[in-house]
Amino acid sequence: MKLHRLLLSLALAVSACSTDELARQAPPLVRMEEPLELLTEPDDEAARAALAPGVFTGLTVGDARASLDAMLVEPEGVVVLSIVENSPAQAAGLEVGDIVLEVRGRESVALHWPSEWRRIELEAEAGAKLLLTIDRAGTESELELVPQARLRPATRERGERFREEQRVGVVLRTATEVEARAAALGPGAGAVVVGLTRESPWRSAGLVYGDLIRAVDGDEVAHPSTVLEAIRAQPEDGALELEVVRAGSLVSVHAPLSRRAQELTELSIPILFSYEKSRDRSATSLLLGLFRYESTPAAWRLRILWLFALSGGDADRLESVER
Repeated sequence: MKLHRLLLSLALAVSACSTDELARQAPPLVRMEEPLELLTEPDDEAARAALAPGVFTGLTVGDARASLDAMLVEPEGVVVLSIVENSPAQAAGLEVGDIVLEVRGRESVALHWPSEWRRIELEAEAGAKLLLTIDRAGTESELELVPQARLRPATRERGERFREEQRVGVVLRTATEVEARAAALGPGAGAVVVGLTRESPWRSAGLVYGDLIRAVDGDEVAHPSTVLEAIRAQPEDGALELEVVRAGSLVSVHAPLSRRAQELTELSIPILFSYEKSRDRSATSLLLGLFRYESTPAAWRLRILWLFALSGGDADRLESVER
């Protein structure tokens, strides 16, 4: 009977070791700092209303990437989301779902991000023809669009926040139109630093909260995703050259990358020994629990032979200090 119980205990111990699922995602970084004043966008609507509005096309475009796999690469073209009735876009023959690949006006621009289309609207002249190369259901064609003078500013776009927690430990926000245009970018372009971990290599490199990343390795940041893609593409010992707008001035930053720290979280020899560790707890067990010791930053517990137990930890008072 004793042998049967021993074998059963052994089977249960081995089963427990073999069926535990490994984590599929890294845990959130616990030392990420996001200043309270940067949790919302700056209130710059009055400044935005005073900017030159550019031209009116009646065209609203968005990200053309349609799948999760495609989200890992730069999109090809921008997709038409809506068209204002009786607008230049409708007169040109554009339809919702068309993908605008290229625009030729004073110069030829291959489109990848909505901010690039908005920049064209800001720089084009009313009445000057724009030749658009579009993809409609897999067939390419050309359309001619003649923009009109815009009478009031375009609708304000809501900002987004993006977290990077593998190589840098940074939170980025899309720039407002005022911030982007002050950096000579189209609305929706640029990436504002609004959070950093304490150990972030970018903090050590000199980046500060509120910096607007204008370019990465010489390429303009048309969307915060382009910064994240550049980070992912770097080798283990890689670095990025950032062009940053800070208080109206351009600053160059050599920004190295890091990686996730590794730690031993479990070691087990069935029946004989097991060890577990998490961020705020560790536990050691010997001989099927004949000896077990657990500890956290605030307390500890020791158990021997399932009969003797001893525990201790922080009290509800401070130690007295002699003056």
